[in-house]
Order: sequence, then structure tokens, then C-alpha cells
Amino acid sequence: MGGAFAAGVAGNEIVNVRRGHHQGDPSELTINCPDKVGLGCDFARIVFEFGLSVVKGDFSTDGKWCFVVLWVVPRVRRPVQWSLLKRRIEEVCPSIETQFTPPLIPPVSSRKVLLLQVCSSDRTGLLNDVVQKLWELEFTIHKVKVSTSPDNKAINLFFVTDNQDTRDNRNKLPLKKRGEQVGDQLKDLLGSSFSYSDLSEASPEMADLSCAPLVHTVAKDLFADVISPTETENDRSRGGSHTSLGGEGTMVTIDNSISPVHSLLQVTCKSHKGLVYDCLRTLKDVNLQVAHGRVATLENGSTEINIFLLRTEGRKITDVEKQKLLCRCMHAEVQHPLRVVVVSRGPDTELLVATPIELCGRGRPRVLYDVTLALRELSICIFKADIGRHVVADRQWEIYRFLLIDRPDLSLTSSRIRSLIAERVQRILMG
Repeated sequence: MGGAFAAGVAGNEIVNVRRGHHQGDPSELTINCPDKVGLGCDFARIVFEFGLSVVKGDFSTDGKWCFVVLWVVPRVRRPVQWSLLKRRIEEVCPSIETQFTPPLIPPVSSRKVLLLQVCSSDRTGLLNDVVQKLWELEFTIHKVKVSTSPDNKAINLFFVTDNQDTRDNRNKLPLKKRGEQVGDQLKDLLGSSFSYSDLSEASPEMADLSCAPLVHTVAKDLFADVISPTETENDRSRGGSHTSLGGEGTMVTIDNSISPVHSLLQVTCKSHKGLVYDCLRTLKDVNLQVAHGRVATLENGSTEINIFLLRTEGRKITDVEKQKLLCRCMHAEVQHPLRVVVVSRGPDTELLVATPIELCGRGRPRVLYDVTLALRELSICIFKADIGRHVVADRQWEIYRFLLIDRPDLSLTSSRIRSLIAERVQRILMG
């Protein structure tokens, strides 16, 4: 299970959800299905997307079949849609028929991109409401162009893919009917402030999801510190069997002395939204295979993740430089999985958020919703918004840009207020 959860238990493909008995009790997700490359990252991503955090987990694989048990708790205020969660997990589980010849899942860049135009009266929290509704309607948002007209009309352009297109769904609606469904849902959501919506296939130039160079000023604001990592005393090799990297409450180690077959990766850090996803996407992107693993919550509230892994050729990671590189990479990804900054653009104030894109082309879940939720809680309106894909230091990033509207009682030119905005956004994104 390359970069995935898994385990060898015979039986039919199945996903079970057992809700916690009392409020605050973890709910249990049990998954028993054939294995495939990247399956664990897919599971962790779905759990993250539904606003859940893994407080405990066990997973293993024999390379053909996987068994996963995750204990999860919600990190969001809205109710968890458990039936939809179950269905989403089932959709990524390989069937027994495709166990040995799994179907190719089209990359994000090859899927049909749609343009959804939504126009309504502007108000605080508008974008947050619309983003949540589109998620409930099973759209994935890839790019956004938002502007406000002089007559206070919000004109929102969403470049989306329809998740219904990724499965064999005989009840899938034609594009025109799907657009009518979306319009009806948005009208119910927005009421009298709703003007119109239109769903159409995006033109080739508008549907382009490839990465472009980033504007220099934005790159400087977000990535001034992006330089070649330098070694510290904690990062120096302690021999071919053990390498570690620590700092800022995060410890990452690789140990080859525990198992005769596998390298043991140990990650201990403060818990945050999507931590297990961050760990598994990192392993998936560097093409390492996961055999067994366990997630546990420690008494001090930190999370400990232990993963037995292999290189693709089925061997341990014995090269010291590769051990150090993996430790550096994992430390960076679990310690700082995103970047947030608020900057002045002359008289204007801009919020910038950057998150890494997986090698398969998927962006980080929930970012647009969480950022707009933070601004909503601060009663700050968005004048313009833009999401784009860019390359910085040979890596692909999703860059979110929000031009904010000043309020008479809240001057965004104040450094204190800008710090408050950045801290609130960071806190909601990280949980």
C-alpha cells in the first residue's frame, strides 16, 4: 500500500461506521478492502475533508488486502454527514475484481472543468456559505475569481470538477439539469439576495489547471524563507540505522533496528487538522510503501504516528542522505503544512494563503471554507478573491489571495489587526 493504510483480512469489501455512544466519544471507521497505491492517503484525505481528526488508528497490509480502523472526532461545528462519508470512502476502495488490475483514476488535470457563475447581493459570509453548499453538492473547487461591483453585487466564478463524474452513476444528471439543481439549491440558500447562476463547460484556456510562475511580490511575501535546507546538529547522521530531526515540538525519526524487513518512521508532534493526511501524502509523494502503522494520542495531547515502510523495491531505507531528506521533508510538512500572511498593498490589505499540491494534482481540502469562515467570524468582507496554481522553488502550490474590505470600526492598516487576521485564519486552518 504505497503511502497508504492497509491489512490482510479476507472478506468482502466493506466500510462500517460506528458512531460514538455519547457526545465527545470517538466514532469508529472500519475499512476492509483490496489494497492499492495511495489508498491510505485517500482515506485520510476524506476523513480530513469531512472535518474529522484521527485520535487513534491501526492499519496494515499484505500488499494485496488492507484492513483499517480509525477512531475519529469532529473538529467542526456543523453536523457530520456520516452516510456521505461512508459512500465517499467506499468509492475509493478498489473492488475485488480490480484488485490485480486496478482502474486508472484520471488525474485532476484531465477531468472536465466546469465554470459556475453565481451572482447575488454581497454580504459578510457569502463566499463561506456558497463554498459549503458546493461541497455538499459534490463539487471540487479548483480556481475562484470573486469580485464586487459598485452596486454591491458579488460576482463569483468557480472553476470546478463534478465528483459525480468520477464514478459510474447511472442517475448522474446531464449538465443542464445539474445546473438547474445547483441554481435551485443556491436560491434556497441565499433567498432574495440571489440573482442568477449558470453552470457550463469551461473553455480550454479558462479550464487550464496547470501551474504558472507566481507574481514576484506575492512570492516574496509568502516564500522569502524558501532556500536550500541547511543541516543542524539534530539533523546530522547518527549512523545508517537511525536518523532524527526535532524542533518546535515536532520529532521525526527513522529507525532500522526494530524490524529486520522495514524501516520504522516515528512522528511525534502537536495535533492539527489533517495531520495523518499530511504524513501519508508526504510518503505517497516520495513513493514509499506503508506496511503497518499506528496512530495514538498521547497524554499531553500530542499525536504519535508509527509507520513501518519500505522503498518501492521492497527494501529498507539504508542510505543516510535519503534518511535525512525524508526526516527534513516530513518535519516540514507536519510542522508547517501551510503559509498565511496579511500584507499591505498601498491603501489595500491582502490575505495570502499557500498550501502544497499533491503530485497527483489535488489541492489541500477545506482551505477555502476555513479561510472564509475565519473572515466571517471577524465580520470582514471580501472585495476580490482569487485561487491559482503556481510553481515556487520547483514545487506546486495553491495560492489563495483575498483583497479585504476596510470597516469604519476596524482599520485593516493596523499591524495589530493584520496580525489578528493572520492568527485567526491560521488557527482555524490548523485546528
